[in-house]
Amino acid sequence: MSKTVCFGEILLRLSPPGSYRILQADSFDAVYGGAETNTAIALRGFGDGASVITRLPDNEIGRACLGNVRKWGPDTAHILFGPERMGLYFLEKGASLRPSKVIYDRRGSAFSASVPGMFDWEAILADADAFFFTGITPALSDNLPAVTQEALAVCKRRGIPVYCDVNYRSALWTPERAGETMRALVRGIDTLIVNEEHAALLFGITSEKDNENDRLREIAERLTGAYGIRRAALTLRLSESAEINTISGALYENGTLYRSRPYRVPIVDRVGGGDAFSAGLIHGALCGWDPARTVEFASAANAFKHSVHGDSLVADEEEIARLASSDGTVRMIR
Repeated sequence: MSKTVCFGEILLRLSPPGSYRILQADSFDAVYGGAETNTAIALRGFGDGASVITRLPDNEIGRACLGNVRKWGPDTAHILFGPERMGLYFLEKGASLRPSKVIYDRRGSAFSASVPGMFDWEAILADADAFFFTGITPALSDNLPAVTQEALAVCKRRGIPVYCDVNYRSALWTPERAGETMRALVRGIDTLIVNEEHAALLFGITSEKDNENDRLREIAERLTGAYGIRRAALTLRLSESAEINTISGALYENGTLYRSRPYRVPIVDRVGGGDAFSAGLIHGALCGWDPARTVEFASAANAFKHSVHGDSLVADEEEIARLASSDGTVRMIR
């Protein structure tokens, strides 16, 4: 079984029930999640091996989080514990014309206290077939870019493909700091996942072409050429309202741009859609699929996640493949 190592922070997510606002709430629904762990859980659902690498608080909350991750199947053998706190985020789900809102409370978390030399990357990556991280990880402390670089150095030496979702969060760092850091970290990786906005904001790469496919192709071509990246994937989202979005994806490989069809999705929970997309890309590569099939599967995984409560995609390969190959008709399975 192929194995992807996913490195990043797990947070405790607290949300008011339904579409209540935080100011109205007198209770909160709790789930655990984080971009890299969401990706690992989705990969396990597809039948791939996955390992979560993080650092949790050495208390009941950290152990509850560990149990939750284990429930979904990722390997947790290399998760570390420390005396610091659990990072939190509060999610206020949008409705109609009111967008969703996230408030972070993660400063001083156990993961953000990670320092170089703390993780045994030689052991962690000994049987890895891929490594995945996002731009959230190096944003969390001054030390985490160096910790991430340690892992990347081992991957380079061992020829392990590296996948990175830029996942820029303006609440965590400035575009200037993010751009400087990410430009160094993504150089020479296998696959970069980004959107048009962040390609411009962090990498200074834009296109003036009117045709969308031509524009995406130029952006991807410039990104891969400038940073020695083999493939670039781009996610696209059109928001009709907080409850209905149309999403799609593109994958640039060997000079050709491959597009998925658009998926118009009523939203149950949009958190983790990009992580499902990342998992779909990794799964397609591990399976040896062609780029067209891979990006269609990844976009279908993104769309399907919008129907699932919580941070993580809970679905198997067959369910996603069925959506990717369907005409959009949803019929009861019985």
